[in-house]
Amino acid sequence: MVKVESFSLDHTKVAAPFVRKCEVKTGEKGDKVTKFDLRFMQPNEEFMNISAIHTLEHLLAGYMREVMDGIIDISPMGCRTGFYMIAWNEVSVDKVIETLNYALKKVLETKEIPAANEVQCGNYRDHSLEGAKELASMLLKKGISSEIYK
Repeated sequence: MVKVESFSLDHTKVAAPFVRKCEVKTGEKGDKVTKFDLRFMQPNEEFMNISAIHTLEHLLAGYMREVMDGIIDISPMGCRTGFYMIAWNEVSVDKVIETLNYALKKVLETKEIPAANEVQCGNYRDHSLEGAKELASMLLKKGISSEIYK
C-alpha cells in the first residue's frame, strides 16, 4: 500500500484541538497545494456527532472562505475527530487558526444552515445547528493550538 501521510501520525500522542500542516505538494507546473489537519476532538477518546459535523461542514465552507482566499476544500475526517482542509499555495498554520476562529465565532451567530435543502444537499434532513454551535463553543473555549503533541 502507498504510504498515507495521516497514517504516520501517532494518534496516541496528539492533544486536540489543533491545526497541523500535513504537507505541501508541488504540481508539475509549480503550483503548490497545502493540506491541513483541523483536529477538533481527541483521537480515540471523543468524536463529533454526524449531524453536527454535517452542519459544521456547510458553515465552515462559507465562513472560512470569507476571510481566506484559496481554500479548495474542507472535508470531515472519517473518524469524526476533525476536518481536512486543502488550499492553494503555502499557507501558515497561524493564518488557518485565525480563519478557523473567525468561522467558529460566526457559527455561534448563525440562525439558518446554508444549502440545507434537497436541491443543494445530498442529505439535507441530517443537520444539527445546535450541535454545530456546541462544537464551536467548546473549541473556542479550549483554544486551537499549533502545538500538536501533549
